Amino acid sequence: MQQTTKKDQTPNKDVQQFTDKAKDVAHTAAEATRDAASHAGQTITGAASNVGRKAEEWTAAAGEKVESLADTVRERGPDKGMLGSANRAVADTLEATGEYLHDKNLSGMMGDMTELIKRNPIPALVFGLGVGFLLGRAMRS
Repeated sequence: MQQTTKKDQTPNKDVQQFTDKAKDVAHTAAEATRDAASHAGQTITGAASNVGRKAEEWTAAAGEKVESLADTVRERGPDKGMLGSANRAVADTLEATGEYLHDKNLSGMMGDMTELIKRNPIPALVFGLGVGFLLGRAMRS
């Protein structure tokens, strides 16, 4: 057997220390990357939540504006005769639309749209194809 001297052990010790240090640096870098990714994910989630909340607020505000328009139409339009009936019908429709926008917001409207598509899949598909065709024609022109 060969006897190892102190001189022979020094390079192995240096290599082992270097390896340990490299592992520590890699571990620290991995933790920093994981923390940065987590922070970025939280920031993106927060931003998406803010956008959703703003869209809900804008939809409710639009509903209030439509309701106000209904009141204006009702006040300034004719009261009697055929025009009065048409005016009331328009004002009532605007008011119902405004209430719907205000009460349902965007998320409620999406739920209603989903239910409508589930109940009527073929007409929804035909409608989607028609809209796609028209958009395609408009983009080419």
